Amino acid sequence: MKLFFANSSAECLDREVLRPLSHIHANWELTWDDATQQYREEENSYARKLNELIEELENATPPAKYHDSEDRLAEYVLKHLNWKIKKAGNRWIGADYAAIIEQGGFHDIDEKELVLAAAGRIHSAIGFGQSHYDDMEESHRRMLAAVMSVILYHRTEPDE
Repeated sequence: MKLFFANSSAECLDREVLRPLSHIHANWELTWDDATQQYREEENSYARKLNELIEELENATPPAKYHDSEDRLAEYVLKHLNWKIKKAGNRWIGADYAAIIEQGGFHDIDEKELVLAAAGRIHSAIGFGQSHYDDMEESHRRMLAAVMSVILYHRTEPDE
């Protein structure tokens, strides 16, 4: 998993996962450390939490269909938040998909479904020969980025 995220270009991982959180931690640019095989932890940055998430994703057993985890988040939004969304084929329509996942994540204990969705997306990409984050098909990469941003947001302590 570390190789999947290793030394990602600033236009990808940094910008897509961490920049949306820059209102919380202004230092959103990452520096890869070859010696430790992780992102260098810096002040006012999400690097430590991202490293921890990458390790968690490595140990996660993804579901056979990662969409199942995302569906459970969307179904919560539909049922409990009364959003006017519906499933059409394999997609949820009626609202921005990332927003649906984000709102469903507020009720996802320990971000379990979010982590499984992210792990599933990564394993799916690898299965299609996309062995690095930067090499993922763009729409799937952006959705993975949104899921990871939501996980990191939910794991931010109020005093950080």
